[in-house]
Amino acid sequence: MARLTADFWVRAYLARLRLADIPAFITAKGDATSGAVLVKLATLDGKAKAFHRSFDLMTGERAWIVLAEGEEATVDASIAKQRGFDRDLWVIEIEDRQGRTLLDEPGLSD
Repeated sequence: MARLTADFWVRAYLARLRLADIPAFITAKGDATSGAVLVKLATLDGKAKAFHRSFDLMTGERAWIVLAEGEEATVDASIAKQRGFDRDLWVIEIEDRQGRTLLDEPGLSD
């Protein structure tokens, strides 16, 4: 099965968020073809979470898991560290008091 390019996936994800009235922004643009994607959720109370896609070797499934969570500054530092390792990394920041990311919806782990 062909994989979507990172740029296409990011644009589709932002469109889904827009349709749900969830503010989201690209804060770091990675490689258009194969860059990995991190999603930061800021709940606007000083807290945040960062999610990344992981591959489960037991099931063969891809899933979004929490990379970092806690104070927003701590999460930002973790994201900056990841960007230091991978300059092709995309970072999408969501601002939602309800904590919605839509990452659990069908099609977003593909």
